[in-house]
Amino acid sequence: MSTADLVFGACLLIGGGLLLLTLIFDDLFGGVLNAIHFGFDLGGVSPTPVLLGFVALFGVGGLAGLHTFDQGPGGATAIGIGAGVIGAGIVLGAFKVLARAESTESFSLSDMVGSTGRVSIGIPANRFGSVLISFAGASHNMTATADAEIAAGRIVKVIAVAGNNLVVEAASTSPVNTEGARSDA
Repeated sequence: MSTADLVFGACLLIGGGLLLLTLIFDDLFGGVLNAIHFGFDLGGVSPTPVLLGFVALFGVGGLAGLHTFDQGPGGATAIGIGAGVIGAGIVLGAFKVLARAESTESFSLSDMVGSTGRVSIGIPANRFGSVLISFAGASHNMTATADAEIAAGRIVKVIAVAGNNLVVEAASTSPVNTEGARSDA
C-alpha cells in the first residue's frame, strides 16, 4: 500500500463519513461543522457539505486513477480533482433540492388556537391525551388536555395553549370548520 493509497483512502473515508453524518444528523452535527464557516454560501447552501463532497470524490477518483487506470500519483491526483469537482456539483445540487423542500414558515403553538383536529388518544378530564391536527402543511400529533373527557375519534377545537400542550374542547354538533384537520390533504 503506497502513500497515495493512504491519502486517497483517507480523503474518501473522512470526506464521505463527515458528509454522511451531515446528511443524517444535520441539526446536531451541522453546528460542529459550522465552525468551518467561510462567511458565504453557495446559492443558499453552506460550503461545508460541498467541500466534503469534493474531498470524498477526490478520494474515489484518486483511487480509481491509481488502480483502475494504472496512473501514477500525479495522474491519479488529476483524476481525483476532476471527480472531486463533479462530486461537489452533485452535493451542491442535492443540498439545493433539500433546502427547497424545507418548510420556510415556522409557527408557534398559539398559532393553532382556533384550529380543529381529531382526538387520536382519548383525553380524560383534566389529564392528557393526543390530538392529530393538520396545520402549516403538515400533520402534527400534539399532546392536549381538556376540562371534560373527550373520546378518541371526536373532532375538537383548540381553545388555548398551556405550556407545550394544547387545550381543546369538543367541537359543537353544528357544522364544523375542519380546515386544518383534513386527513386527505
